[in-house]
Amino acid sequence: MESAHNVLITLGSALNCQCRSITMMSDSFAKSPPASSARDSRTLRSRRLNQIASFIAIAIAIRMIDLAVSNLDMHVPLMELSAGLCLILITLWLNHRGATDLAAQLLLPVITAIISMLVWNSEGLYDTALLAYPGILIVAGLLVGKRQFYALLIFMLGFVGVIAWRSMTGAYVTTVNPSYTDYYRASDILIILAVTGLSMQLMVSDLHAALAKAEDANALAEQTQSSLVYLAQHDNLTQLPNRLLGRDRIEQALNQARRHSERVAVLFVDLDNFKAINDTLGHDSGDIFLQQVAARLVGSVRQMDIVSRQGGDEFLIGITDARDADAISIAANNVLTKLAEPFPINETQISVSCSIGIAVFPDDGENFETLVQLADLSMYQAKESGRNAFRFYDATMNSSIVKNLHLNSSLREALAEGQFRLHYQPIVDITSQRLIGAEALIRWQHPSIGMIPPAEFIGAAEKSGLIISIGEWVIQEGCRQMMAWQAAGIAPFVLSVNLSPVQFKRGNIEAMISVALANSGLSAQYLELELVESTLVEDAEKFIATLNGLKALGVRISIDDFGTGYSNLSYLQRFAIDKLKIDQSFIQRLNNGPQDLAIVTAIIQMAKSLNLSTTAEGITDEYSRKQLAALGCTYGQGYLFAHPKPAEEFEQFVRANRASLVS
Repeated sequence: MESAHNVLITLGSALNCQCRSITMMSDSFAKSPPASSARDSRTLRSRRLNQIASFIAIAIAIRMIDLAVSNLDMHVPLMELSAGLCLILITLWLNHRGATDLAAQLLLPVITAIISMLVWNSEGLYDTALLAYPGILIVAGLLVGKRQFYALLIFMLGFVGVIAWRSMTGAYVTTVNPSYTDYYRASDILIILAVTGLSMQLMVSDLHAALAKAEDANALAEQTQSSLVYLAQHDNLTQLPNRLLGRDRIEQALNQARRHSERVAVLFVDLDNFKAINDTLGHDSGDIFLQQVAARLVGSVRQMDIVSRQGGDEFLIGITDARDADAISIAANNVLTKLAEPFPINETQISVSCSIGIAVFPDDGENFETLVQLADLSMYQAKESGRNAFRFYDATMNSSIVKNLHLNSSLREALAEGQFRLHYQPIVDITSQRLIGAEALIRWQHPSIGMIPPAEFIGAAEKSGLIISIGEWVIQEGCRQMMAWQAAGIAPFVLSVNLSPVQFKRGNIEAMISVALANSGLSAQYLELELVESTLVEDAEKFIATLNGLKALGVRISIDDFGTGYSNLSYLQRFAIDKLKIDQSFIQRLNNGPQDLAIVTAIIQMAKSLNLSTTAEGITDEYSRKQLAALGCTYGQGYLFAHPKPAEEFEQFVRANRASLVS
């Protein structure tokens, strides 16, 4: 009987080894990708179940053969082992058919039943076969669900309790069977060693595979982590440190400078007209350009300095151990020089410049945020000075910026609260002095300051973009007032309204004019739009399309302050212009000498040759009016005829000069 018991000891050893193997592989596959992990786990589980069942079946078969050829009375163990072998073969068949879960659920109860029956019929609580129970429970924890696991556990606990009670009542006698010879003892040991050795080999093999997979997974995880850290800290396009890493490195430089009483210069670099590169060459070429800019920036400073990309076309440079302003200026000049060299982009040479603002630690600020803010302000001063330059921060910049911010806020408030007013200045026939039109001029009626002329706020409105909304209000109010005058019996005349270049770049001029005319009911022939010369050369193709759209509406177009910008015949021939307005600076110097007179004469003759009318601005005396009339100028405007007037006063002026109004 003890021979059968040792078979079961072998089974317990095999189960213990295999459960450890499966545990290691489970941990390994848990680190694999979800899809392959589930598939590989099922395959391994099926293979290991097949191996466990095969080992047990072989061990039982060997022992059954050994018992059958012996002269011992082993009918009961043979019957039990035969039944168990049949059931184990069934589990192998089920596992082969893919029913691994059912096979596992059958295998463990079969082994438990075999062990329990042999223990019951043998030495009870003193039987070494009970040592197989822990192995069965471990395998159960891996192969079956909680319900079956606890069922096996409860059964084993109950069975051991019953066996213990029987042992205490003297049902078992712990004596060695005299028929158990050295031969059977040796054969049991060999079987145990063989099954345990094979199981151990499987476990070691699985362990090595699991360790290899774990090492690969760890290496991949470390590589992935390094890549993620790099991506999180560097700009994807230029590979420069991004805003976060750049800040961190500059802050480290600031900390070191504090300890050693050194200076650190923060350079805010902004590319000039980068948008034009994207618009003309495309964003792909723009990306290549930014990559080359980044490389040049790195090459223009020392290895110990810091270069990072803030975003878009903005970069930040930290000059460490900056001895004095001269050393910082040399570094900034190096950047300007490097970027001034042409960039080869797709067989095209691109020239570009940059504007640099500089703030110095500890002179200008003690922390990163302050230094970047002040360097940014300085950069805008560099742009306003003509671009392709650098500027150090000084305190007057900050007060100027604060003033502009306050002005922008006040402009928004003025627009929302209706503080703007339109004044109207007559335009007359320069010979007969008959009224033929008027120019609408904006004023700001500030509630506490009083009337503010346009020269003090139009520039700020253009920089902030508020000029688009303000300009739209001017058009709508001018058209509304024209219709109010016509409804009051005043004969129609032409109203001239100034348009800012910003409105052409960023606003939808055609739609805005069309809506204003439609809402007011004013005929387009009574509206004249005045453009400055710089508008005509910004983007010729776009301007032509917009201008043609405006002309299609029926409005008139004039060029304001002619002679102060890009005065040439080429764009006057291309664009559908109706009138030239001669800048008042030429009119006021008309009598200063023959050169000024020749300029005015040339403008008037050129306009005549192109069938354009002319308006002289800023006429203040009768002599100039007569002289301009003699030169052939068409219309006049200035204090000689009338100052700009509010709508009510202008209406009175028109009614008083009704006979001179030209319809």
